[in-house]
Amino acid sequence: MGSPANLDTIVLDLGGVLIDVDYHAAARAFAALGFGNFDGLYTKARQDHLFDAFEKGAITPAGFRDRVRALHDGPLSDGQIDGCWNAMLGHIPQERIQLVQRLKERYRVLLLSNTNAIHVPAFEAIVARENGIADFKALFDGAYYSCQLGMRKPDAEIFRFVLGRHGADPSKTLFIDDSIQHVEGARRAGLHAEHLELAHEDVLGLVRRLGLLG
Repeated sequence: MGSPANLDTIVLDLGGVLIDVDYHAAARAFAALGFGNFDGLYTKARQDHLFDAFEKGAITPAGFRDRVRALHDGPLSDGQIDGCWNAMLGHIPQERIQLVQRLKERYRVLLLSNTNAIHVPAFEAIVARENGIADFKALFDGAYYSCQLGMRKPDAEIFRFVLGRHGADPSKTLFIDDSIQHVEGARRAGLHAEHLELAHEDVLGLVRRLGLLG
């Protein structure tokens, strides 16, 4: 990575980087309702095409729920599906909110998340309730959700689109994500990229280690 002095833009992932996520919690919740193989369909590293399409906004929430019901081959209400699906979403510790605010004093700070139209209102409600932030996107200089762009990480096109919206130079941009495939995608698009290995550190530790705040 280039030295922090050469960077002017930081792009942050959401899940795992800012908001705590338990990718197996949805599977456990579905299993409690008798849907035992959900974990085989959805994991952090590999997703059934259904979830990829949902993250690109190619499937509506209603279409997603109908597909889940078809895969389950049993009666599940919209509320049950949403509740299980949102079970993976945790919290954003206040110190990570403060970190974003501190980074904004030195850099353009953007958010880029692979997410979907059921998760978006759910995590925005969590942030409003727990962090007192009514407009989560306003915390950043720009915030982008895959389901609203019709693109998703790790495809290079989404990185080019987001940086293009801000006139950001990839060579002066650092991307931070906890999924190695997304980090590799960002590097292919010409960005500096750091893999946040959550087993060893959190984003605050990574930022300190890289000297991003001086």
